[in-house]
Amino acid sequence: MSTGLVRQALRRHRWSLLAPALTQVLSSCVVSAMVMLAWSLSPARLSAQDRAVVVASQMDDVTSVFLGVAIMLTIPLVGVTMNLGIQQQLEDIALVRVVGATPGQVRRAIALQTAVLAVPASALGWLLAVPSTTAWVAVLRTHEVLPPTARLQPSMVALPIAFSIVLTTSVVGASIAAVRTSRARPGRALAEVQAGRRTIGRFRIAVGTVLLAGGACLALVLSQLDPENADDATFFVMLAECTGVGLLAPIALRRTAALLRRFGHHDVWRLALDNVENSSRRLSGAFVPLVLAGAFAAVKVGMHTTTTHVSGVSGSTADAWTDYSGTAIFVAFAVVASLNSLVTIAVNRRREIATMRLVGGSRGRMVGMVLVEAGVVTVVAAPLAVLVAGTTLAPMLHTTLGRWLPYYPPVLPLVGVAALALVTATGMAAPVMAMTRTSPVDVIAAGR
Repeated sequence: MSTGLVRQALRRHRWSLLAPALTQVLSSCVVSAMVMLAWSLSPARLSAQDRAVVVASQMDDVTSVFLGVAIMLTIPLVGVTMNLGIQQQLEDIALVRVVGATPGQVRRAIALQTAVLAVPASALGWLLAVPSTTAWVAVLRTHEVLPPTARLQPSMVALPIAFSIVLTTSVVGASIAAVRTSRARPGRALAEVQAGRRTIGRFRIAVGTVLLAGGACLALVLSQLDPENADDATFFVMLAECTGVGLLAPIALRRTAALLRRFGHHDVWRLALDNVENSSRRLSGAFVPLVLAGAFAAVKVGMHTTTTHVSGVSGSTADAWTDYSGTAIFVAFAVVASLNSLVTIAVNRRREIATMRLVGGSRGRMVGMVLVEAGVVTVVAAPLAVLVAGTTLAPMLHTTLGRWLPYYPPVLPLVGVAALALVTATGMAAPVMAMTRTSPVDVIAAGR
């Protein structure tokens, strides 16, 4: 029964499974890159003089940190994207539960889906890691972070390592995402499919609240530690806060939509706000990577800008470049996961969009409606990212600089909000623009 559900998902819901697959590809790419880079910079492959440059730039530590962060990010991001795929399988899951499937069998089927995806995703990630890491090494050489003789040595050893990490983390993330759905009563699941709106349970609210409060308490504890230990643990503050935000995002979306309803009466405006309220639980899946991307960038940039502002001395170019390049990697990781989530949500609305077009909605009105929805998501996500960044950054600043508030040049927050809006609009509006090129009759007739 489990294998039947897997085959059905891979055949009928392949577009929903594309999001976790792409997240796996990116995870494999980062893991493969770090493994191959560590191998290329080992003492056996560099002279003593060149190794001294590597040790001075702390690239050994950097690759270890990047590898660890990639592993920790894969679990929640695959879980988030897989959760969206699971929501599209609610009817199938309910039906197999009716005929006797146990919650354990459903969870194993969902875990097996991610395991199947991990095989090609890991191979593709390794292939992408070779040219991308080669380019990164070249840039690091240019900025004197690495010695002139440093070159990437592609290694097949990285492939099984990447596969084992991607497989393990993906299965864990998918299993966590499947817990609630696998335990849902079949009748309730079918009712949610018909209603198109899933309820927000008390357990979800309680866990989200605990994670937000726990992250804040951990931040306070870290503010009393020495800088090195505090900085190493702040990532867990960010992860807890982002996960809590994702769990509570449906409430924030619904209340924001209800508030914004007072400021406009245009039919497109009101329809968009209705859609946000009805799909708030689905949209919340994109909040973990979306807020994570914004908060991660804000923390790294804020640490540098605040240090320079307080001390009046800029850090070394090599250190700044290493830090910023690593930040770019993981922000890209989160942005891709966020785009995957938003595109999956949009693609799974194709019948809904086609139906609205059949009753008179023009292509322009559909795109305008989705852009309003994207604006609401941005309005909610931006302050949440600021909240997470502030909670994460405060202990780092307090332990190193003796202050709690960061300093940013005025233009940077505007750039950050604009980037967040661009990601959201791209993920939500671009698929609708593409889908509305097809006749709505053809979409309805195809039943897909």
